Amino acid sequence: MNDFDEVPAATSADEPEKSDRPEGISFAAGPGSQRAAAVPDNLANLSAGTVSPAETETKKSQMTDRDSLIETVKTVAYALLIALVIRTFLFQPFNIPSGSMEATLLVGDYLFVEKFAYGYSRYSFPWGLGPIPHGRVWEGSGPKRGDVVVFKLPSDNSTDYIKRVIGLPGDRIQIIDGQIYLDDKPVTRVPVEDYIDKDPLGMPYHVKRYRETLPGGKSYYVLARDPSLQQNNTGVFVVPAGHYFMMGDNRDNSLDSRFWPVGEPFLHDAEGGVGYVPAQNLVGKAEFIFFSNDGPLWEVWAWPWTVRFNRIFTIID
Repeated sequence: MNDFDEVPAATSADEPEKSDRPEGISFAAGPGSQRAAAVPDNLANLSAGTVSPAETETKKSQMTDRDSLIETVKTVAYALLIALVIRTFLFQPFNIPSGSMEATLLVGDYLFVEKFAYGYSRYSFPWGLGPIPHGRVWEGSGPKRGDVVVFKLPSDNSTDYIKRVIGLPGDRIQIIDGQIYLDDKPVTRVPVEDYIDKDPLGMPYHVKRYRETLPGGKSYYVLARDPSLQQNNTGVFVVPAGHYFMMGDNRDNSLDSRFWPVGEPFLHDAEGGVGYVPAQNLVGKAEFIFFSNDGPLWEVWAWPWTVRFNRIFTIID
């Protein structure tokens, strides 16, 4: 029985026999007398606290709606918590907005970065608000030469960059006419078939491409448009302890560790210069492309022509 129906209505059998009529007033008996007597009974029911079936159903419906809202909020909260845990400790999605890693990564590529590859730092957490004030925990052996990594720009500790690790702590690095010298030895670089790029008008043109192989065997493609450019001729960099030297695969179109706001042997650049990247600024290792689109993502109707299906689930090497 519903709580709202616990108090029964009073009946004539429960009351002593007496006249219901006020003194001094007489009523003529007739068909309307029963209808007149029904009004006090209903009033008695209301004063006793009973609720009609329609009101009971309304209250039940309100409780069901409230419970449904609570369950929806809980489900959303659990989903957000799970997403936060995955993003912080396992994998985080990124997209490529520029061509500094072309042709390894293209503008419009969407990729997953493995967060646990190099352990965790404060920058593993959203907005750099992790409970690790300095350094890294569970770092393991750290990045290897040739890894493609995402890191926070040292000059502001907030902008995400993606580059390839070229130098480890203690390495001596110099670039002469586009050729990398690592510990005074030239890195193996073999010319391969030209890369076909497009100018702003969409016209194709050829770009020289090389296959570069670092000590340890890591091999990848790089683009070299003009070896006489300033960034292709530098002084000697000596990577300090706890830092890394990064370069983009599109060598003539990449702001990387060759650039620094001030000081030699770095090239002077007021904004976007990377310099040496502290270990704590590493976010994670780029693993694979899960989507790629050569156009605005929101233009879903154009996807059959703009989605690069051949790049989806490509391992980043």
